[in-house]
Amino acid sequence: MRYVLAATLVVPLLTAQAMAGPTFDAIKARGTVVCGVNSGVAGFSAPDTQGNYRGLDADYCRALAAAMFGDATKVRFVGTSHQTRFTALQSGEVDILARNVTLTLTRDTALGFNMVGVNFYDGQGFMVPKRLNVTAAKQLDGASVCVTSGSTSELNLADFARRERIRVNPVVMGRFEEMVPAYNSGRCDALTTDASQLAALRVSAITNPNDHVILPERISKEPLGPYVRHGDDQWMDIARFTLMAMIEAEELGITQANVDEMLKSTDPAIQRFLGVTPGFGKALGVEESWAYAIVKQVGNYGEVFERTLGKGGPIGLERGLNDLWTRGGLMYAIPAR
Repeated sequence: MRYVLAATLVVPLLTAQAMAGPTFDAIKARGTVVCGVNSGVAGFSAPDTQGNYRGLDADYCRALAAAMFGDATKVRFVGTSHQTRFTALQSGEVDILARNVTLTLTRDTALGFNMVGVNFYDGQGFMVPKRLNVTAAKQLDGASVCVTSGSTSELNLADFARRERIRVNPVVMGRFEEMVPAYNSGRCDALTTDASQLAALRVSAITNPNDHVILPERISKEPLGPYVRHGDDQWMDIARFTLMAMIEAEELGITQANVDEMLKSTDPAIQRFLGVTPGFGKALGVEESWAYAIVKQVGNYGEVFERTLGKGGPIGLERGLNDLWTRGGLMYAIPAR
């Protein structure tokens, strides 16, 4: 009998916790999602000539608005710097931080955040001028390397030098925005950060980009993704499954172009996903058409990747690790069932 009693007591408690959603309720009442983004990394989030944010993270924020309100335009972007990004989330200035941030144990625990999921698998790399004739990271022995203070990149650089038994001279910058001018001026021999950011900087901010090369090695694992604050499971659920819906839509072959036709599909998984068979929307506290709205208004993960970071974007990255698991990548959606 005690096991039955325990189950009776625990289940209502868990249900109550799942439905307690102060952030979720505040967003619903406000009518917009406030999304903290990077204010200038091409491919992830950067304002265009009209001031509209474009990029993988920016489109994730739009997908979240589509899931919450059925309208991808109901999002307000707040540009954050390296110094203000975490404070903006902790203070409640933003509802979610989608800013190509590395997911780590200490950020999840000590900073009081929850990791939504990985929307880009990256690794730290180095960019160097071709004139140095450096072809491998180990050849940076004695080099000066620009790096941002207090970042995971700074720790990774120190670990790399110690592991490879080489000496590097960090040129530590207080702000990420200071690194490129320092590198362009020749103050440092190399620039280090996430390889995707190096690719973005190379095409958008480096003087004579063809005179510079990104070395092939990756000295760390950098899983990038959004964060929310601890304490609101309902908001965490919709944030996580918005990302999962974008990935699963690609797995299921659902695109912006065919999503209306897919409403007629007899595939049970597609019917559940698009809300033809109801249930998922109620579980998340949104309309049953939440996933349909994401795909129709924003697109699946592959479509977003290609127009922001891939061949249709300014950087031209290969999918690589960010391809679907069925094609040799790491992108794998939590099942919608």
